[in-house]
Amino acid sequence: MRVAYVCGDPGIPVFGTKGASVHVQEVIRALLQAGHEVELFCRRTGGDASGDLATPRLRVHVLPVPRAESARARERALMQLEPETALALEATHAAAPFDLVYERYALFATAGTGFAREAGLPSVLEVNAPLPREQAEHRELVHADAADAVARRVISDASVVVCVSHPVASWALEQAPNARVVVEPNGVNADRFAWEARDGDGPFTVGFVGTLKPWHGTETLIDAFAQLAGARLDARLVIIGDGPQREALEARAAERGIAGRTLFTGAIAPSEVPRWLRMIDVAAAPYPATGDPYFSPLKVLEYLAAGAVVVASRVGQLPELIDHGRTGVLVAPSDTDALASALFLLAEDPALRRELAEAGRDEIERTRTWRHVVDRTLERVPS
Repeated sequence: MRVAYVCGDPGIPVFGTKGASVHVQEVIRALLQAGHEVELFCRRTGGDASGDLATPRLRVHVLPVPRAESARARERALMQLEPETALALEATHAAAPFDLVYERYALFATAGTGFAREAGLPSVLEVNAPLPREQAEHRELVHADAADAVARRVISDASVVVCVSHPVASWALEQAPNARVVVEPNGVNADRFAWEARDGDGPFTVGFVGTLKPWHGTETLIDAFAQLAGARLDARLVIIGDGPQREALEARAAERGIAGRTLFTGAIAPSEVPRWLRMIDVAAAPYPATGDPYFSPLKVLEYLAAGAVVVASRVGQLPELIDHGRTGVLVAPSDTDALASALFLLAEDPALRRELAEAGRDEIERTRTWRHVVDRTLERVPS
C-alpha cells in the first residue's frame, strides 16, 4: 500500500528529537515495517532520515514554511499555504496513486483529508490534542474561529479519526458528532529498550523522565522521595530532563535534605533515554490532580518497555495503561504520602519489583508497540 503521510505543523521537525517528532517517526517506521511505501509531506525535517528510515520506500516532500513575525501573520500564512500542499499531493498521486492518506492533525491544516475526500481515497486523521484549546491556553491563538472551523472540517472529512485518549475523542465528537472516532493510545518502540532484570544490587534508584514543567508533578516526587530517603540510606533519585522548573526543583531537593542523593541530568538526547532507564528500579509518573486529562504519556510506556517498575498517578489515561498490582502501581494524584508508601513498598520487595517489571514489559510486547498501534489504526479504516 502507498501511504501519503501529511504533517502540516511547522513546529514539528519530523526527523528531530521533540516528542512529537519521535511520534511521527515511529508511526512512519511502523508503516514501513508493515511493508508499505510512504510519501511524507512535511514543513520541517530537522535533518535527514537516518537508520531504518533512510530507505527508498520513504520519500520526503518538504512544504513551504510561513515567514512571519506575529502570530496573526503566521496563522494567516499557514492557511494560505494549504492549497500548495493540496497541489503537491495531487501531483504525487497523479504520478503514482496513493491508497491511503494519513494526516497528523494540525491547527490550520486541511489539505490531507480534503485531498483524500476529493480523490475518493480513505483517510486517517490522527488527533493528539484539542489543539485550538491548547493553543489558546498555553500559547497564543488569534484566528480562533478559523481554527475551530478547520477542526470541524478535517474531523468530518476523515474516514476515521484516531484519538490518543477518551477526552480527546470527546472533543473531536463535539466538533463533528457524526464522525467515525476511535481511541488508540500511544505506543512505544520496544526494540529501543533492551529489557534486563535488575539484580537488586547497588542503590535503590527512583527515576523520572520528562520536561520539568508544573503539569508533571515532579515536586510531589521530590517530597515523597525525601520520606523514603529518611529510612533508606542507599536510595537515590534521578531526574532526567530539563525545563523551567529545574531551579525550583533543585532548591526543593536542597530544602528536603536530599540534594546529595538527587541527580539532575539536564537535557539528554532521546537516544540516551534507554541507557538512563536501565539504571532505574522504579520510574515515576507523578501527574498532579489538576491539569489536562487528555494526554497519552509516552514516558510511562518507555518505563514499561525498559523494565522499570512504574508508579503513576491515577489520572487520565494511566489506569488504562497500568493494571494496578500487576504491571505497575497506581497512587492518588498529588498525594505525597501515598507516593512515598508505594516507594517504601517497592524498595523493600525486590521480588515484587521483578514480577511487576516482567509483567509490564510483557504487556508492551503483546499489545502496545507502535506496530500494534498502527495495525489497529489501519484495521479501523472503512474498506
